[in-house]
Amino acid sequence: MAKYIIDAGHGGSDPGAVYEGRREKDDNLRLALAVGRLLEDGGAEVVYTRTEDVYQTPFEKAQTANQLGGDYFLSFHRNSSAEPNRYSGAETLVYDRFGKKLELAEAINRELEAAGYQNLGVKERPGLAVLRKTRMPALLIETGFLNTDADNALFDREFDALAQGIARGILSASGDETPPREPEPEGEENTPEEKLYRVQVGAYRNREYAEALLSQLQQEGYPAFILKEDGYYKVQAGAFRALDNAVRLEGELRRKGYSTFLVS
Repeated sequence: MAKYIIDAGHGGSDPGAVYEGRREKDDNLRLALAVGRLLEDGGAEVVYTRTEDVYQTPFEKAQTANQLGGDYFLSFHRNSSAEPNRYSGAETLVYDRFGKKLELAEAINRELEAAGYQNLGVKERPGLAVLRKTRMPALLIETGFLNTDADNALFDREFDALAQGIARGILSASGDETPPREPEPEGEENTPEEKLYRVQVGAYRNREYAEALLSQLQQEGYPAFILKEDGYYKVQAGAFRALDNAVRLEGELRRKGYSTFLVS
């Protein structure tokens, strides 16, 4: 299964588009988390650039994705225009219209159209840092116009269908669709592997650097450990069944100045 970097656009001091008190950064985070959970349910590995209201530059987000070795980068946004209620619809932005990213973008747009949005197509935006600087297929998804009342009503009313459709389009186009589960033999108990959420605080080629960070975290009382994976020594903390608990720990570590990511 692929590793997906899920990015909720804007955040913190950058609200994105604002319309009648509604902030783009909030809609982006809500949808990003919902789609991420559905991808995880499908068996994929998901890493979030943010899980709370914090700001990172687009370059930092691209750099994070590259360091983590993601297979796909998916950035969630909402569109806006100079005049309210002038435009409507959803679109997906890519660096260029080639390869796997185009397949994913078209699949996502079809799903957004099925949920009720006008399909504005796949657009090239080579100047965007999150599309230009990432070393994997990268997409920026615009789920309707924030300053169009009809698009906001659709976003709220069909939120679950939007999240499910986006996840379905991603898994289908990437080839990660979960195959039908084989029936369990009679008399044998089906015990699925438990999913746990962890907070990643650092990843190093040099084990000494990882051990220094590990020691620092443990001295501060955090349940930290080192996981060797993909050629890196990854320093992580916690192992939670509930996503909310991991989000709280990530927020606490981030407020203390650590660079954190949520993984499962």
